[in-house]
Amino acid sequence: MKQITIGILAHVDSGKTTLSESFLYNAGQISKLGRVDHGDAFLDTNEIERDRGITIFSKQAVFNIDNTRITLVDTPGHVDFSAETERTLCVLDYAVLVVSGTDGVQSHTRTLWSLLSHYNIPVFIFVNKMDLPNEGKEAVIDNLKTGLSEGCVDFSALDDEFYENAALLDNSLMNEYLEDSTICSESLIKAVNSRKIFPCFFGSALKNEGVKEFLAAINDYTLQKTYPEAFGARVFKITEDEKGTRLAHLKITGGSLKVKTLITKDGWSEKINEIRIYSGNKYTSVQEVSSGEVCAVTGLSKISAGDGIGEDVGEERFFSEPVFTYSVRLPDNMDITRALPMFRRLEQEETQMQVRLGGIPEKINVRIMGEIQLEVLKRVLADRFGLEVEFEEGSILYKETISNSVEGVGHYEPLRHYSEVHLLMEPGEPGSGISISSKCSEDVLARNWQRLILTHLSEKDHLGVLTGSPITDIKITLVNGRAHNKHTDGGDFRQATYRAVRQGLMQAKSVLLEPYYSFVLELPTSSTGRALTDFQQMGADFEPPVSGGDITRIKGKAPVSAISGYHKEVVAYTHGTGRLSLSFSGYEPCKNADEVIGQIGYNPLSDQDNTPDSVFCAHGAGFVVSWDEVFDHMHLPLADSAHAEYVPKASGHLGGSITASDDELMRIFEQTYGKIKTDKPKNYAAERTAKPYKSQQINLGLEYLLIDGYNIIYAWDELKKISDDNPDAARNILINRLCNYQAMKKNNVIVVFDAYKVKGNIGEVERVGNVTVVYTKEAETADTYIEKTSKELSKTYRVRVATSDREEQMIVFGNGGVRVSADEFRAELDLVEKEMRRFISTTIDNK
Repeated sequence: MKQITIGILAHVDSGKTTLSESFLYNAGQISKLGRVDHGDAFLDTNEIERDRGITIFSKQAVFNIDNTRITLVDTPGHVDFSAETERTLCVLDYAVLVVSGTDGVQSHTRTLWSLLSHYNIPVFIFVNKMDLPNEGKEAVIDNLKTGLSEGCVDFSALDDEFYENAALLDNSLMNEYLEDSTICSESLIKAVNSRKIFPCFFGSALKNEGVKEFLAAINDYTLQKTYPEAFGARVFKITEDEKGTRLAHLKITGGSLKVKTLITKDGWSEKINEIRIYSGNKYTSVQEVSSGEVCAVTGLSKISAGDGIGEDVGEERFFSEPVFTYSVRLPDNMDITRALPMFRRLEQEETQMQVRLGGIPEKINVRIMGEIQLEVLKRVLADRFGLEVEFEEGSILYKETISNSVEGVGHYEPLRHYSEVHLLMEPGEPGSGISISSKCSEDVLARNWQRLILTHLSEKDHLGVLTGSPITDIKITLVNGRAHNKHTDGGDFRQATYRAVRQGLMQAKSVLLEPYYSFVLELPTSSTGRALTDFQQMGADFEPPVSGGDITRIKGKAPVSAISGYHKEVVAYTHGTGRLSLSFSGYEPCKNADEVIGQIGYNPLSDQDNTPDSVFCAHGAGFVVSWDEVFDHMHLPLADSAHAEYVPKASGHLGGSITASDDELMRIFEQTYGKIKTDKPKNYAAERTAKPYKSQQINLGLEYLLIDGYNIIYAWDELKKISDDNPDAARNILINRLCNYQAMKKNNVIVVFDAYKVKGNIGEVERVGNVTVVYTKEAETADTYIEKTSKELSKTYRVRVATSDREEQMIVFGNGGVRVSADEFRAELDLVEKEMRRFISTTIDNK
């Protein structure tokens, strides 16, 4: 029996799901026709779909028509869920495009047609709702030819007119028709399969009119694909069943698949536990599936939509991309660490919904296609996880690229760690994304380290330096690197790789990109002037208007930020007669880049999670080197000969004793907490200059010790007990002990307390003996001050930080500082006090 997979697609409310019901009814799979408006459609099994009356999630059904076994995949019709539709296209043999006879070719119809063309899928067209008032078959066919393709041919009657129309579409068909006055079925099948002819049928799915004839044509004019013998499969969807079992939906594209088969990919191996053939929300378990069949399997936890298994290479990039980003507002009783796994599970199922963490304070951000998808996401979170969330106002998802080639260098060398990475960063083709490769010799850097660097390049969204938006359309090539036989581990290369990317971006000429929609606007000719004025104000690029009678069509492309809500205006000024079709066309340079950059006000040097600076080591301690000084310290030469003047330099240090004054401490404090007034957000990107600086070296004479005051108090039992009754007393005891400690050690001690004695915005700094006491501003933590101050001081001085906050320790370590736990510092303080008592006792005895 012939096995084919057919997807059914349509603009929303064209009757797609109703036609699916009619298919199943005529094939004997269901005993009565379900209806979307009644909430009993066979394939709309989700509660949200039944409530909203639209298809949101793709589903499948299996039925037989004569000698053809058909796997039917029902797809969403709304533009916000076009990514769900696109994923199913990767596994289709044929598609059924449903067009409303009353509305003709609509906005999303064109988007779907573009996707079908992109994936080269043969199409059958069913013109639905012909029982309602319409302009007639000829007018509808003309609309299909104009809006979709000249290859749309009415297959209702195979008469002389039909053969003439078909012959005009292909030379071989024309020759056959001229010779035989007809065209054989085999030739028509080939023409349909090669997308030269698109068979069109007319009827009413609701009244089951014309559906049997349409199914008969699908049986007669389709071919089963020829598949290779070697096993291959394409994953097109990830879901969970009602018990929470993870399902990978896939099509077998070669050979066969059996239960208990071991699947190996990218270094992991997992076993297929169960194979399910779904029809609606019910399934049958089978032991084996063959080429061409669509199934769901359990046991694969690491696979994603678009992945290939076995000989199938998968789908690297999808055409649809999210263009909006929203921040999640969690309820008071839910924190990010508990909520994030829920979003991650949904992200696996909806690959074009991207989940990211960002902002201060840190928030969950979701990137999606539109507002309807946002509403559905909110409902899914509530239904599946009991999580009631709100979303803040959305914004456009910008991206960044570069216009020149640079070599980024990242070095990470705190004590007993070592790595250096050199990356050549070049502009890529528009729409190419990030391409990663290596030209580094394995004689210079071992293969395992190179693979690790490439993994780190691909494992995260690297952010640009203009607005902090993701970078794209860049070719990144590993050209040099170094590891240490003893002191290098995997985490070192992660740090060096991230810093190399960022250092390269700081050198490069960055370009801000914004998403664009392609548009087709059909409206009364009398409204053309208004539309052209609007498009000019949007900064749109458009073709000259094309008029046909009373209707004018305008094609072009415009920024999403300008045109995304324009359909409401079109409806208003055309009194409901205008139609605007939008489809994602890619990213292009932002025309008002300076304005956007200024509004966002991103400062790349303040983004501690994406630092461009490197960490070097001298005399047993790490120190931070600013991004624009890295070339003076790097251990490997640049691959670019234009920078041959930069050669590795031996690290040294300045002689003498250098300490920071109270004024310098206040300057650092004000840098962190000072009040800044500007009329307009500052464009930091415009101020970046790659000018040479004389490198500052670490002073090994005196050190700075920064102490997280309350962290120490609550880590030491005796101070914690005192603090429970009298926090002031505990704080004073600690400060007094630190004064004694400083007198013996002769170092600079700074102790920081959270949000105490705060008046206004800037906090307070006091001197108690020779100890600097910092009280941060209200609602600010000691962590923030310590992190920024340690980064600043470690450029010139040795810095130690006493805290038991693990996250803070890691950040300080990354800045080149030395970590000291609360227990270690207590032992050190006890030893100093013991030495002080001994000194005092000796002094008294000598007297």
